[in-house]
Amino acid sequence: MLLTGVSRWASSAALLVCAVTAYTPASTAQTDQLAAQGLVNLYNWETAHYTRGQKCQISNGYVRQEWTNLTTTQRTAFTDAILCMMEKPSITPKSVVPGARSRYDDFVATHINQTLTIHGTANFLAWHRYYVYTFETALRNECGYNGYIPYWNWGKSAFDPINSPYFDGSAGSMSGNGVYEAHNATEALPTGLNPVPPGPGGGCVKTGPFKNITINLGPVAPTLAEPEVVPGAMMGLAYNPRCMKRDISPWVSSQWNTDADTYNLIANNGSNIYWFQTIMQGLFDEGFYGVHTGGHFTFGGDPGGDIFSSPGDPMFWLHHAQIDRVWWIWQNQAIDARLNQVSATITINNTPPSRNGTLQDKVDLGFNAPPVQMSTLVSTISGPFCYIYL
Repeated sequence: MLLTGVSRWASSAALLVCAVTAYTPASTAQTDQLAAQGLVNLYNWETAHYTRGQKCQISNGYVRQEWTNLTTTQRTAFTDAILCMMEKPSITPKSVVPGARSRYDDFVATHINQTLTIHGTANFLAWHRYYVYTFETALRNECGYNGYIPYWNWGKSAFDPINSPYFDGSAGSMSGNGVYEAHNATEALPTGLNPVPPGPGGGCVKTGPFKNITINLGPVAPTLAEPEVVPGAMMGLAYNPRCMKRDISPWVSSQWNTDADTYNLIANNGSNIYWFQTIMQGLFDEGFYGVHTGGHFTFGGDPGGDIFSSPGDPMFWLHHAQIDRVWWIWQNQAIDARLNQVSATITINNTPPSRNGTLQDKVDLGFNAPPVQMSTLVSTISGPFCYIYL
């Protein structure tokens, strides 16, 4: 009888574990419907504005897909290409970035150097669109990647990111959570409001394709509350080798990255781009993360929790592809009215006070790509671009 009881208890416990760890994606129907309608609008807009000899059309553009719609083979091809970039030598002169060791570091360094003029600014969305595109191009041209940057539709994993296909630690994931390491709350916002409660991670990532990577640059403004996570020398540009750490937080994602959050951002901020991009990035005086900050602190850690060196965590690229997709969806709801909108100044949250940004401003990615005028970056089917999202 005792053995039978133990056996039943063990079976129940096993079922409970399965129930706890089983992953079910949440619906993203609201945002996906906006995306579908936006694509129809874009097709109609393209038809009305077509000019003979136009190089890019929706019919010959490439498609960026959601991570979970890729096969395992496609996912590993993407992560292998990122690992390839981490092995290729840096092209940034050591006199500019002494700590850069790889082509991947070239991209991280550019973000570090420009952080205060590409967030809370007029160029936030356009700069990051060009940045993601340039990284995508490097993966293809320098590492033989045949696909395109996938995006992370946040709402799918908002209630269970740890067990999701993005972070489950499998070979087809973007690597898992960090191992548990005692730490205090993460002061994610500069105002100190709504700190992220300590989660089950905090330590080095030891599962998935990026379990053995070395982070070389940053942090500049670390938020992970652990004694050894301190600012790197030379504003994060000195050589500072360490593991990648994460503390995946459903506390963050379930409050700021649900499908309803994304839908409301797009649907309720249609009049001008200022409030769309401001609410997207967060209202820090109110303790509101927004989908941008919320996405970054869903995985957080080091370097993911540092606004300067956050591209050091490869999940950055899926997150910012989704940021770009959300802008694309917003634009496509009323293309003539929204395509060329630009607002805000050229310094982070206008600190220090600066002039308004314009479409004539240059977007410069340092040694990674030639500078271009922001006006060429507002459409994904013109300028250097030729892609859509499905």
